[in-house]
Amino acid sequence: MQVHFGLGLLQAEWKQSVACVGTFDGVHLGHQAVIRQAVLQAQEAELPCILVTFDRHPAAILAPSRCPKSISGIQENLEVFERLGVSAAVVLPFDAELSRTSAERFLREILIGSVKASSIVVGHDFAMGNGREGNAEWLAARIPAMIVPPFEIDGTRVSSSRIRDAVTSGRVEDAAQLLGRPFALSGVVVGGQKLGRQLGYPTANLARSFDQVVPENGIYAGWVQCSRGRYKASISIGVRPTVGGGDRAIEAYLIDYPGDSLYGLSIEIQFVSRLREELKFVSLDALKAQIAADVEDTRLLLRNDLFSPS
Repeated sequence: MQVHFGLGLLQAEWKQSVACVGTFDGVHLGHQAVIRQAVLQAQEAELPCILVTFDRHPAAILAPSRCPKSISGIQENLEVFERLGVSAAVVLPFDAELSRTSAERFLREILIGSVKASSIVVGHDFAMGNGREGNAEWLAARIPAMIVPPFEIDGTRVSSSRIRDAVTSGRVEDAAQLLGRPFALSGVVVGGQKLGRQLGYPTANLARSFDQVVPENGIYAGWVQCSRGRYKASISIGVRPTVGGGDRAIEAYLIDYPGDSLYGLSIEIQFVSRLREELKFVSLDALKAQIAADVEDTRLLLRNDLFSPS
């Protein structure tokens, strides 16, 4: 999949395309239904499927105080787009200038002029342009458009807000059901208190680079993906009350990891299940015993993980 950040270097040689437009926060199952329909339509017409999205949630510019935390970063989103069969992704910087662009101008100059859309696929709640004036019906009156209905699970619509609620409540299994993949946090490994090393369970401490929703404090079973492989992991989120507390930290113990230090590496932590709440223990020995139990619980739980490698 080709990726273009902005329109500056985009020189499309295709004469027509099927465009798919949206914010796609988290690229959940509802978003995937829209994108799959666009890819299918493009394949049937023998045209490229061009996905147009934004580098941030529009609310970051339009209503910063109410802007929701991101579910996933742009890199994870792009990987999902590619798996779904998108030909090229155009990531537009959503800034003040773009926020003032009329729906008519966005359609004519960007979607038709730059992307060369001959038809467009959007979700039922789609809207574009200043004041959200260009909704799905407005779009369909001006260009051939397919409006994909809401995607439901057990009669309830899949939405980004439902996923955020599930994550912040620690219900990472529910979030995975709505996403179609495990909820994940990404960042780089930095130094910490090194207490885990003293206890015999050295952890990778995650430092993030964008404002992403984080699961409720507690202990989780999951996976860590990095350039050195994919490993089962026992994950801790919290303030570490047994050792005096402090800033909230995200730490992962990679089970059976045989390699060197992970400092400086980019990693992705994928959450499968919440094991327990964060607790304060009477001693470091008691904490160590509980960590050992958490690691064993993680091993057992991940034996039948739906998202584990085949």
